[in-house]
Amino acid sequence: MMKLNSVSALLLTALLFAVSNISAQQTVNIPDIPGYKTLKCDFHLHTVFSDGSVWPNLRVNEAIRDGLDVIAMTDHIDYEGFPELIARDYNKPYEIALQAVKDKGLIVINGGEISPRVSPYHNNAIFLKDVNKLPIDYMQETKKKFVMKENIRKEELMAPFLEAQSQGAFVFYNHPGYSWWDKKDTAIFTQFHRELFDKGILRGVEVVNGRYNIIAHRMAEKYNLTMLGNSDAHGDIFYTYRNSHRPMTLVFAKEKSEAAVKEALINRRTAVYTDDNIIARLPEADALFKASLNISKESRDRNGEPIWIVSITNESSVPYRIRIRSEHNIENYPLGQLVLEPNQPRQVIIKELWNHPEQVKLQVDVFNIAISPDNHLETSIIINK
Repeated sequence: MMKLNSVSALLLTALLFAVSNISAQQTVNIPDIPGYKTLKCDFHLHTVFSDGSVWPNLRVNEAIRDGLDVIAMTDHIDYEGFPELIARDYNKPYEIALQAVKDKGLIVINGGEISPRVSPYHNNAIFLKDVNKLPIDYMQETKKKFVMKENIRKEELMAPFLEAQSQGAFVFYNHPGYSWWDKKDTAIFTQFHRELFDKGILRGVEVVNGRYNIIAHRMAEKYNLTMLGNSDAHGDIFYTYRNSHRPMTLVFAKEKSEAAVKEALINRRTAVYTDDNIIARLPEADALFKASLNISKESRDRNGEPIWIVSITNESSVPYRIRIRSEHNIENYPLGQLVLEPNQPRQVIIKELWNHPEQVKLQVDVFNIAISPDNHLETSIIINK
């Protein structure tokens, strides 16, 4: 009876959270880019089935409220937070979330977090067919405590990754840093990671796990890894991001389907949206910025001076901080700097067009789109006569 009451209380708490927070639905507008649909995703989420504090259906409700298209259920496969209440079954979070989705348009992906505290540290495997088949022979105790075996063999650490590979999973390195590092070695991308990479198992890295990680960004650049940005939520995500938006992986997919998401991840067609910043490789960064803009132009004679009034409206939710440069003079903006706030038209007046050009080229620096750890997006916009 005590176990039944405890489970009922857990369910009731999850339902109350779900009902209270679903009403505050947010709209995050990120445009499609030519040839691809832009899907908003979070591939790192926890529930009471490991060390989280919420039921899987809340993850669905949060995702719908936050305007996501895709989530992955990724509980730790080597820790049980409520063993006296919940039987060990790491497919169950996915199954419960899938049931909660019904016809709501959200894609739910099955996954798990492989999380030894020695190299290769924490990694997510998503698109799994059966999470329970991932072996955890490196563990001594998983029930309410995390205790690894003494003298763990490399084969025991490699085994869950080989099983994930056999299931066709996509594996990415979570939050690289010095929290779990081996104190005898300062390497973060270790020889074990190199072996996973060479075997074609390790394909991505979290550039954002709640916050930006420059180590991970440099790692993605060096090894050409897919860049991801996730919440790694354990509790109710509403309170963490109530004054902003949750981190998102933007996946540029051929269609809205699980298979298309996987294909895009494998081919590194992603960007990361965190705070008011976009992190992406140049092709996706340039396409996303330009797809966000609606530009029109009006020619005028101002007391004999030919000018162009260019109206720029940013139709995305990202406030772009830009600098505009041209061979022609631009009015009003010192150093050509301005912010393109969402859905607020800005006028850019190009002066003294005495030669009546057929087109004007604007060089644009976008300071909050990072195309590498050290460089922002530099692009150009052509305004035709």
